[in-house]
Amino acid sequence: MPSLTLPASHPHRTALSEEVHARPPQPLTGPLSASYLVLYTGPEDRDADRAAIADLAKRFSAAAPSPDATHYSAHLGPVRVIWERHTEFTRYTFIRQNGDERAPFDNPPIAEAPSDWLESLPGEIIYAAHVLMVNAAGDGPAIDETARALFGDAELVGARIGAGHSVVLTSFRSHGDGFNRFLIRNASLNPIQAGRLMRNLLEMDTYRMMALLGLPPARQMGRTLTERERELAEITHEMADGVHSDESGLLDRITRLQADIERRHSQHRFRFTASEAYYGIVQARIDELREQRLERLQTFAEFVERRLAPAMNTVKAVSERLGSMSERLSRVTQLLSTRVALTQEQQSRKLLAAMARRAKLQLRLQRTVEGLSIAAISYYVVGLFAYLAKGGEDLGLPYNATLVTAAAIPIVVFMLAYGLRRVRAGLNRTGD
Repeated sequence: MPSLTLPASHPHRTALSEEVHARPPQPLTGPLSASYLVLYTGPEDRDADRAAIADLAKRFSAAAPSPDATHYSAHLGPVRVIWERHTEFTRYTFIRQNGDERAPFDNPPIAEAPSDWLESLPGEIIYAAHVLMVNAAGDGPAIDETARALFGDAELVGARIGAGHSVVLTSFRSHGDGFNRFLIRNASLNPIQAGRLMRNLLEMDTYRMMALLGLPPARQMGRTLTERERELAEITHEMADGVHSDESGLLDRITRLQADIERRHSQHRFRFTASEAYYGIVQARIDELREQRLERLQTFAEFVERRLAPAMNTVKAVSERLGSMSERLSRVTQLLSTRVALTQEQQSRKLLAAMARRAKLQLRLQRTVEGLSIAAISYYVVGLFAYLAKGGEDLGLPYNATLVTAAAIPIVVFMLAYGLRRVRAGLNRTGD
């Protein structure tokens, strides 16, 4: 094949290409038993999860996972261990071939792990299950002595899986050891198909539990939303009827209400959207089972949908109510802010009008005072001029001091009035 010179590859090309091969199903052949443990962990536990599986591998002298691994599989003593790290949870699968089919869960594969190691695992258990896979003919009875011994009198859920190539039974109940139980009767599945079947069953129940994590906060949020919606209705009623004169107080109430709703929206949004995503995965895993009904038993789709769908509808409804109330609060806040701005504008107009009236009064008063000031100043100026005229008359100057003083009065008044007018005009030009 001739060598080709091609453009550079996208930096994520290889990783994206290998993504479809991530976490491949383990080939399984019966009879076997498996223990499955899922711990709820956050991103902050990522390093601790990897350290835990590395410690287990070290105890059995096996190769440790790579520093950036999110999936690890190895034979550790008599069991095969599969470790998988997800966004919100970490799961461990312990698989052991053969075993006692009559009492397979008395000594489950997880018992091979050191007890101190199990106790130190980071996170909290969100789901746990035991699986028994046996080889059986496809035409055998669905519920026999083995099934009764495993599940007792619990109501069973089951179906023929993969176009009738196997039968799966479970009770969807936690038993005395805290683990759910699955019984798989493999009639003709090859190892890869058997591994895919067990993975789909366990993932179906895992994501069912993860989806239900949104239900408790949704129920609590539903009650809170009812109270907040009632308060919002009261505020909008007061706004519409104009029964509340303190619009600034209303704006403060609506602002605090909006802040509370936005805080709750940001707090629960991830949980609600994650529940919807997990619910979609549950439905996809059920579809992959390709169920066929067993007589007098509910199928997995019927059981899960009957119980999970109402819970998911509750989560979805609360999420939509939360988003709807956030939008309504934004509109009401904007409307009330507009009303407060208009009210403040009207108040400003009234204040400016009052200030204008006061300015006019001050101007009139000022003009009145100016007239009095001219008279007072003229009186003193004319008095000084009279003293001067009398002094000249006493010195023998040829004029009558009284007549000269009288003639000076209009001149003084005119000059003072003219001077004050010039000063006022200069001040007006400066103010402009």
